[in-house]
Amino acid sequence: MGVLEGKTALVTGGSRGIGRAIAERLARDGALVAVAYGRNGAAAAETVDAVEAAGGRAFAIRAELGVPGDAQALWAAYAAHPLATLEVDVLVNNAGGAAFADIASTDEETYDRVHALNAKAPFFVIKHGLSRLRDGGRIVNVTGTPELALPAILATITAKGAVNALTVSLAAELAPRGITVNSVGPGIVETDLNAGWLADPAARAHAASRSVFDRLGTTEEIADVVAFLASPDSRWITGQHLAATGGLQLSLL
Repeated sequence: MGVLEGKTALVTGGSRGIGRAIAERLARDGALVAVAYGRNGAAAAETVDAVEAAGGRAFAIRAELGVPGDAQALWAAYAAHPLATLEVDVLVNNAGGAAFADIASTDEETYDRVHALNAKAPFFVIKHGLSRLRDGGRIVNVTGTPELALPAILATITAKGAVNALTVSLAAELAPRGITVNSVGPGIVETDLNAGWLADPAARAHAASRSVFDRLGTTEEIADVVAFLASPDSRWITGQHLAATGGLQLSLL
């Protein structure tokens, strides 16, 4: 029996990349997984099919994040699905996106759009989901690595940092309910979203060299860390940021 047998997890951005790997891993651990997606229904269906092919259980729900009313729409879509359970045990805020712009080229529209998706959406997804989140549950926020200087995506890093700060304060607020709140920073991971950039051999070699292991991370490696934080084994860890970067900071020393 898996450690999450009988539990329900909701993963935002669960149709592709890291989110798909998380959904598949949590399902393998026994959870019924709600795969939340914004636009790509075909990719979400592929994730559900992969989970079911491996003997797990999952269903897809659609709600675009980063737009007005997004969190309410997400939970309404969840509640309307016939497979949804009354309570959720694990909430993974994974959905996000990057705007490649330094401070000089970041206008207010770009800044607001990035923060709506990467910072505001997780805040309100949690807020509107607290009545459904079971006592003793888990919240895991997939964010960024705050120790790294990344001026090329400055607004995005600012938004991710806001969720790291949210993680700490929310952990203190939800402790009386036995709910743990933690965040994970993935570092440089090979996904279909950055396949174009990594297709350049020089860019790929540089990205790999940032890790002390001299390679890129995999989506499965990030999913394993999230799965630990979602499990009963992480019960004494809360308000923490886990840098799952393959020693990315160490390579800068």
